[in-house]
Amino acid sequence: MTLVTTKEAPGVSPGAASVTIEIFEIGGGLADEVKAASGASPMSCYQCAKCSSGCPVADRGDLKPHELVRLVQTGQRGTVIASRFIWECTSCHTCVTRCPQSVDIPAMNDALRAISVAEKAAPAGTAVPVFNKIFLDNVRKRGRVYELGLMMAFKLRSRRLFDDVDKAPAMLAKGKLPLLGRRVRGGSGRADLFRRAVAAAAQEDGES
Repeated sequence: MTLVTTKEAPGVSPGAASVTIEIFEIGGGLADEVKAASGASPMSCYQCAKCSSGCPVADRGDLKPHELVRLVQTGQRGTVIASRFIWECTSCHTCVTRCPQSVDIPAMNDALRAISVAEKAAPAGTAVPVFNKIFLDNVRKRGRVYELGLMMAFKLRSRRLFDDVDKAPAMLAKGKLPLLGRRVRGGSGRADLFRRAVAAAAQEDGES
């Protein structure tokens, strides 16, 4: 069990918060599971925090990158897969380039997102899983993204109907949101690719 609390950091402006992680119990094979799924090695991290000092979204999540890795190392599964940070990560790879151990946190986050979705643990405040599903459905059906259809479906499913609506006229005027999206040939090949990906994921789950 892990208790994660936030408190005012001394010498920091009001409203700035630091995360305190108190570990009462250590166990589980989360690090091995993440390494097998992603190829990244959580246990290579020695907590220098260079990843967090350069992360452009470190202040948006409930955890910082090095804190997330430490929780993975110590098997704190519930806290990790319910974390908002794994969804805030943009996979910019700043953390990887700064890390003296080359710990691939974006790859780890991809694996953790899959676990989070499978176990229905994604935090309620994030719409990223919804966006990802609509995006992949677009690619599977059309071979490319249909931007206008994607945004309409995303806003309906996420109920964020009026977010960024003021940007739509300019995007339409510049042709960034075509009314009729194009399709790419090879639908049967794409369908087969998606089927194989699902089958491979199911096989990995059965072996783990």
